[in-house]
Order: sequence, then structure tokens, then C-alpha cells
Amino acid sequence: MAKKKMRRWMLSILMPAYNEEATIEEIVRKIDAVDLRHLSGSKELIIVDDGSKDRTVDIVKRLQKRYKYIKFIKHTRNRGKGGAIKTAIKHATGQIMIVQDADLEYDPRDYVKCITPILKGKAKVVYGSRRLDKRNRQHSHFSFYLGGVGITLIFNMLFFTRLTDEPTCYKTFRSDVIKKIKIDGNRFDWEPEVTAKIVKRGIRIHEVPIRYYPRTEDEGKKIRWKDGVDAVWTMLKYRFIGRGF
Repeated sequence: MAKKKMRRWMLSILMPAYNEEATIEEIVRKIDAVDLRHLSGSKELIIVDDGSKDRTVDIVKRLQKRYKYIKFIKHTRNRGKGGAIKTAIKHATGQIMIVQDADLEYDPRDYVKCITPILKGKAKVVYGSRRLDKRNRQHSHFSFYLGGVGITLIFNMLFFTRLTDEPTCYKTFRSDVIKKIKIDGNRFDWEPEVTAKIVKRGIRIHEVPIRYYPRTEDEGKKIRWKDGVDAVWTMLKYRFIGRGF
């Protein structure tokens, strides 16, 4: 009996970028090295510059000539990570979407892990968990580690889930799921918001282990303690009074 041929599909990689001249070329090179053809897939990379003040825009324009699957959108002012993600979603055409930061903390080789449960019909949403890969023992600062663990713990208590890494960058969605969710947050608060709305829709979040190479504040890490406070408020808001799911 002839083997059934897999349907063609596309992965949309959503990349917000703000002052990432030091790393954006290298992360694009790593993304280019990811071959999805054995899964009957292809990719598009949607880079949204969020008002960078360095050479990020010039570098991306040069990369666009080399990698034809790059779509580039430029915000005239900084809107925050959530704002950039919302812009990227509007321009995405793939059946699956994954969020990718413009630094080198996350490894695009883990895309296959993140998309496979969706391709097999086992999940509609997959989060790459830094906690599930026991090799990830390093962290840029202990406070960042505690912050991530704390946010996840509070989320689990509020929403009765068993996530291990809610603030992970590698959030992967079936496109028909994420395009139906109205995202209000424009900064890092978009992450607990979208997680809350997914859970409240009754959609199970599947987690897979991923690699993680954290950077320090001096290297450009942008999240701050205030973002943790905003995340907790966001979780409380969408647990008890949030609407528009």
C-alpha cells in the first residue's frame, strides 16, 4: 500500500526586534538552517522592528535580500513586544505560528519539537519549556530564574494548570487558534494574557523540553522586575474580570 503523502504546510516565525544589531543576523542564520522539508513544511520569517535606534533595520533590510522568505515591518515608535507580536500575526500566512526573540537565548533547532504535536493532531498549542530540559542549569541572574518560576506557580494556582514554564518565548499555535484571540497587552504582559485566554477557552497547552542560553542585562536582556508585577496583575485580571476571549 502506498504511503500517504503529508499535506504541505507553512510555519510563520514571529520575531519582534528592538535594538538587536548584535544578534539578529546570527539568529536569522540559525533559523535558515532549520529544514522542515522532511515534515512537508516550509517557513516564513516575519520580523517586526519595534522602533530600534541602532542598526537593526539596516541589517534586516540586507538580510531580506539574501533570505526571500523574510517579511519586514517597521514600527515608527516602540510599541512593546506584545504590540510587535500582534503586527506579526496580522501579516502571517502559515498554518502554524511560533514566537522567536531576536537574540540567541532560544535555539531554532527546537522548532521541530514544538510543531510536531500540532502536526500529529495531539495539540493546538505547544509551549517550549526551559524547565523540562534538565541540561538548562544556567540563568543570567537568579532573580530572573525565580521570577519565571514564580509567575508559572501563580498562574497554575489561579488557572488550575500544571505548566512548568509559562513565560517561555517559544509559544507555538495553530494559526486558526491564535488569530481568533484578541490580544490587548502591548508589552510583556501579552504572554500571561494569551496563556490565560487559551486556558479559559478550554484548550490544553502541551509542553516540550527546549534548550536555553540566557543572556544578561548587559547583553541586552530587556525584561525588568516591573514586568513581573504587570504579569501578576494581568493574570488576576483575566482570571476574575477579563473579557473578550
